[in-house]
Amino acid sequence: MAEMTEMRELLLHELGDLLYAEKRFLTATRTLAREARDPEIRARVEQHVGETEGQIERLKAAFAVIGAPAKAEKCEAAIGLKEEHDSFKSEEKPSKQILAAFDLGSGLRIEHYEIAGYRTAIGVANALGETECARILKENLDEELEMAAFLERNAPKALKRVAAELAG
Repeated sequence: MAEMTEMRELLLHELGDLLYAEKRFLTATRTLAREARDPEIRARVEQHVGETEGQIERLKAAFAVIGAPAKAEKCEAAIGLKEEHDSFKSEEKPSKQILAAFDLGSGLRIEHYEIAGYRTAIGVANALGETECARILKENLDEELEMAAFLERNAPKALKRVAAELAG
């Protein structure tokens, strides 16, 4: 593989990484929605499925505004976050309540990964003067920040409900 020496190549890599991750997380978010037991959390996660579909389309637009074809780059972190969830489910065999509790943290880990990815890509886009690309990415970042804040606000209450339910 040739050495990467251009910032534009880095931007394309970051966009491709995010595109791959969003596609992977779309499937994961649908799973989290099915596994959620709290109605408010389920509804918000289902809403985020639609947001994620929009984010994928925005990422394609971000590629277009810099004159590049949309191309997903394999994202090991996205694969790892999904595998972490799946291995917990298969190895620990959690009850539905424990799985729902675990999913709150799993979802938050995904959001924080995405937030870091979008902030990085926005920084690279701005450094290159690709302000329209950065603006598009900021829309996605704002949605990820909102979802992370929702989980951070609501997870403690949901976890207490699960603990109380299991305590009997």
